Amino acid sequence: MMDKMIFGRFIPGDSFVHRLDPRSKLIFVFAFIIVVFLANNTPTYIMLLAFTLLVILMSRIKLYFLINGLKPIIILMVFTFLLHIFFTKEGPLIFEWKFIHIYEQGLRQGIYISIRFLVLVFVTSILTLTTSPISITDGMEVLLGPLKKFKLPVHELALMMSISLRFIPTLMDETDKIMKAQMARGSDITTGPIKDRIKAVVPLLVPLFVSAFKRAEDLATAMEVRGYRGGEGRTRYRQLKWSIEDTVALLSIVVITAILVYLRS
Repeated sequence: MMDKMIFGRFIPGDSFVHRLDPRSKLIFVFAFIIVVFLANNTPTYIMLLAFTLLVILMSRIKLYFLINGLKPIIILMVFTFLLHIFFTKEGPLIFEWKFIHIYEQGLRQGIYISIRFLVLVFVTSILTLTTSPISITDGMEVLLGPLKKFKLPVHELALMMSISLRFIPTLMDETDKIMKAQMARGSDITTGPIKDRIKAVVPLLVPLFVSAFKRAEDLATAMEVRGYRGGEGRTRYRQLKWSIEDTVALLSIVVITAILVYLRS
């Protein structure tokens, strides 16, 4: 499972995206999340796919690795696609069978929403795959720095988000081990009636939560014995440096935004 996990995982490298400052990558991702909603027709969504593919190529992360990591959320994408197909009743009727009626607008919206979901997952995954958790924490802390004037614990918030990302693959790996242990003892949550599957999930969730709380307690103890007292008065071993590459990365968002606005219906 760890080989296919992409969320919260960091893959060291020396690509263009790896060398970017974490601040520029965070700004890039947040801006891209907004820009995606500018797409509203076929040319704009094709442009989004092309731009996302370019980002993947520049990160030197293999595309099939990203696709394999997407498998856990395929069900959510299919569910969203089917919702639009069966519940959007606009445009010409293109398929009819008994109580099933599929309209052109429903099919189009299902495809568009799936593409939007796909590019968002890919781009946000590239952020964690090419940026170490420590760098993400430093970038978030700097970007949220102005909020310190309002007495918000910026360092602690950035640290919590970074730790959450870091422990996603760890918990998934723990889930995989528990499932295999349960299956070795005769439990199977993949077959049988829904009622039996739900009952079989309980022996999986209990040890998973116990393990998660144990890891959290161990982490808190380790931080405490090392003298961690929050961000007050702390210095950084690694200094963030903004380069021309970071400016180019953010300018690319401006360019894609202008193209999408031009191509909008």
